[in-house]
Amino acid sequence: MAWIYVLIGGLFEIGWAIGLKTTEGFTRFWPSVFTAVALIISFTMFAKSMMKLEIGTAYAVFTGIGTAGTVIVGMVFMNEPAGALRVFFVLLLISGVIGLKMISKEDTDEPQPHRQLDAAALQDGMHDELASSLGKGGK
Repeated sequence: MAWIYVLIGGLFEIGWAIGLKTTEGFTRFWPSVFTAVALIISFTMFAKSMMKLEIGTAYAVFTGIGTAGTVIVGMVFMNEPAGALRVFFVLLLISGVIGLKMISKEDTDEPQPHRQLDAAALQDGMHDELASSLGKGGK
């Protein structure tokens, strides 16, 4: 189910990206409302997927769907250039997204464990690294 959330979020990302163009700097009311709603749905779906998926792969797939989809919509419906190199690189992007999805761990019913960043340990590690680079040794 988590990959469905990524897909839905990516499709709504296309919507809000295209919507940004139509808002004319948020000066048009209804396009601005559509864009804001699409953005909220997009990020809500992506956030739900993060409960069960690896962040790096999921984010690459999410943004890849949004990027490739936005470029394709621009070429097909907004008269943006559709030269051979542009199409090639969009296909390359799509291939990378598919590849990342294929090698990722499948989601489970259990949320993915994550490590908490420990600010004190991070600071200690930075202190030790700085001290050793100055030739003074660690703590």
